[in-house]
Amino acid sequence: MADIIKPRTLSGFRDFLPEAMMARESLVETARRVYRSFGFAPIDTPALEYFEILAGKGSEETDRQMYQFKDQGDRHVGMRFDLTVPLARYCAQHIHELGTPFKRYHIASVWRGERAQAGRYREFMQCDFDTVGTTSVNSDIESAIVIFELMRAIGFERFLIRINNRKVLNGFLQNVGLLEQSAAVLRSVDKLEKIGREKVVEELKTQTPAGDSQIEQTLKLVEQKDSNRQTIEHLQSLVKGNELGEQGVAELRLLVDAVEAIGITEANLQIDPSIARGLDYYTGTVFETTLLDLPKFGSVCSGGRYDNLAELYTKQELPGVGASLGLDRLLAAMEKLELVKPSRSPAPVLVTLFEREFLSHYLQIASQIRAAGINCEVYPEFKKIGQQLKYADRKGFAAAIVAGKNEIDEQQVQLKDLAKGQQIQVAYDGNPDQLIEKLKELVL
Repeated sequence: MADIIKPRTLSGFRDFLPEAMMARESLVETARRVYRSFGFAPIDTPALEYFEILAGKGSEETDRQMYQFKDQGDRHVGMRFDLTVPLARYCAQHIHELGTPFKRYHIASVWRGERAQAGRYREFMQCDFDTVGTTSVNSDIESAIVIFELMRAIGFERFLIRINNRKVLNGFLQNVGLLEQSAAVLRSVDKLEKIGREKVVEELKTQTPAGDSQIEQTLKLVEQKDSNRQTIEHLQSLVKGNELGEQGVAELRLLVDAVEAIGITEANLQIDPSIARGLDYYTGTVFETTLLDLPKFGSVCSGGRYDNLAELYTKQELPGVGASLGLDRLLAAMEKLELVKPSRSPAPVLVTLFEREFLSHYLQIASQIRAAGINCEVYPEFKKIGQQLKYADRKGFAAAIVAGKNEIDEQQVQLKDLAKGQQIQVAYDGNPDQLIEKLKELVL
């Protein structure tokens, strides 16, 4: 007899039991609903791309983390590390059919060979939305509003969308003589909250030619913490005379004015000059969203404007802006905050099987419940009612329906409220109206 292979998963990869998968699908459904409400259309792309499509499009770190190999056709391929780079290739290839502006959402898995830790895995799902084919700051504004509406739809009130603009940062670096080192400087600055001021200074000294004065001026810029209006004025003074920097400040001003006009306050959206985003392709507005009840947990929804990404694949200008909800990271945060309701069944109602001769009766009840828009499961075996109800309790059903010969003769069913441990008799003569009304009170 062959040796039994030990069942196990790779480090950084996971199986999902129904309880976890239901929570994931609920978030995906919410994201899909919000994205569609703004007019974003769904797309998909392959998990594998030619290596040259992906290489050098994120950062040195993402290049190191990319899963890459030679396939059977001896082609050098890589697994997508995000959904933005494949989008650039996709648009360059299909834009003549799509037209511009093109608004898309994409919900799919990506892979990065990074160190596995709480909330970070080597395979994870992203829920992206992007607008391609316009440089209008109005699309940046809409992106901020989508993030706000998405977080609210998921159920959060205490969250903060932190925004900045790469044009401000690059204009400032040009003024202090560090523009040629902007990618390295911005990657270091972006770690300020994670590793602290001292380590950022050390990293800037070892990885860039920046002197003490340049480093101090840079940190003075990114450590500015004030009201949105005061921060805008502060940034304006630091980039004065630099066209790129002043354009970035003007875009921040427009964004803040617009979101305030529709009721988004500084409680949920603030300018933070330290936000740079580590990926090299961002060129304008950048976003990071954190949970105020878990401030050290990191961003759960981030993104920005990337005006130059598609130029590597086409001569046509295809600027874009968008953001990505980190589904797995957000779920890990929700579990910490005890916001995930445990459930092992997508159906809140169980119809039990009591008497074999009445199988068609039970199936009819279940069919009528589903027709009313309530998910319903029928237990598959004629076991003791106690065993069936134990199953219902273990799977987290809200209600169970029991009907023996006596109930059927009296044109009734027993409706059990499993959470409260109560049961009531409900009239049922083939017309499900009373039963449906009671079930809606319990499960909807």
